[in-house]
Amino acid sequence: MREKGKRSVSVIKDIDGNSIVIVNDIIFKGKRSISWDDVEIYLKSHVGEFYTIAETGDVIFYGDDLPDEYAHSNYTSSLKGAYAKAKANAAQGLGEMLEIAYNCSYKTNMKIKHKYDGGKGWYRYESRFALPVYGKDEDIERYNIYHVFMIIRHDINGKKYLYDIINIKKETSTPLSC
Repeated sequence: MREKGKRSVSVIKDIDGNSIVIVNDIIFKGKRSISWDDVEIYLKSHVGEFYTIAETGDVIFYGDDLPDEYAHSNYTSSLKGAYAKAKANAAQGLGEMLEIAYNCSYKTNMKIKHKYDGGKGWYRYESRFALPVYGKDEDIERYNIYHVFMIIRHDINGKKYLYDIINIKKETSTPLSC
């Protein structure tokens, strides 16, 4: 894994002018499965960071609960193959994915267990990221683009925290070429 601050992530615009976070390195690999404990450790090193969503101006923090929820949620447990790999490696670009997030929706808190940590409700934003696809000679052939929903909890303390990303879908449009 790369050290904190040495991520290879950038934001570009597609031909329609929509932003995409490009994650240039695949740091979480596995032929059969992803080491979610490694993803959790990676995210723990970023707790306390914060990002501003350009569209709304909302400041979103990485809270103490993000690493565990991101790596061990029911949604994460259901992921297999390329989608598990996509979510694991998207961890490198979460901050930039927050910055380009769009289409905010709000939902009141419905669960007793989130009385405090989601006491002021939940926000859902859409975002996009891309991961490289390597050819036989280990050169990048193209990038696959994914669409996600970013779940933000609004704590009773008034701060907003990234909680998880869900509903990862590979876009069926033409992938980015190199």
